[in-house]
Amino acid sequence: MLLLGAFVFVFGAAIGSFLNVCIYRLPEQQSIAKPLSQCPHCHHPIRFYDNIPLISYLILKGKCRDCGEKISWRYPLVELITAILALLLFAKFYLTLNFLVFFIFTAVLIVITFIDLDHQIIPDLLTLPGIPIFFLLAVFVVGVPWMEAAIGLLIGGGVLFAIALGYEVITKREGMGGGDIKLLAMIGGFLGWKSLIFVLLFSSLLGAVIGIALVLIKKEDMKYAVPFGPFLSAAAVAYLFWGDAFMQFLIFGGSN
Repeated sequence: MLLLGAFVFVFGAAIGSFLNVCIYRLPEQQSIAKPLSQCPHCHHPIRFYDNIPLISYLILKGKCRDCGEKISWRYPLVELITAILALLLFAKFYLTLNFLVFFIFTAVLIVITFIDLDHQIIPDLLTLPGIPIFFLLAVFVVGVPWMEAAIGLLIGGGVLFAIALGYEVITKREGMGGGDIKLLAMIGGFLGWKSLIFVLLFSSLLGAVIGIALVLIKKEDMKYAVPFGPFLSAAAVAYLFWGDAFMQFLIFGGSN
């Protein structure tokens, strides 16, 4: 198990390296296959021994070997997050098909999170195909009842659409983009409608705390734009590990 866990961690870090490519290139509408990885400053191709997840960043002290410019700490961070989540999912599902499906789901959420943080967009390229793909995986692989997944898809998109529409009517300005609506539809279609209770509560609380902190730190008013996609993504990942305990508490907690 220890050896398998180490393998899964390395596998997750390697996938995280690929996710960095997606995060950088998808918003620019560039191919994620060609060219090979290169320095974002001097565009020199990165040697294979300088492209080892986590390790190369430490060896090079966060700088490009060719031009000496600093490499963003976000690259090893994404690799580390992906590796840790892979390990946690392995601990929960072991090396099963469910592990692979949930890992792909979390990988997509990682890409969405960092693109939304950088560009305040959630690419349709990820959510539009993600809605039917993850719906089918939920029903035919994970075993979520199709009605529960279908209701989750419809409610997931409908709830945020209603909130966004109401906010715009009241304040006369857009408060939530269409990308967030599609993202929650994807989450609801994959995790089922019951997950939305946890996801909406967790993301709203996390968003409020971080939003208020940013307002205080940056001395901005409440119009300061905080992308909501990362909070929805974090809530969906949290549900994978804590969702069952939360639902049991919600259902049975009051009777104890």
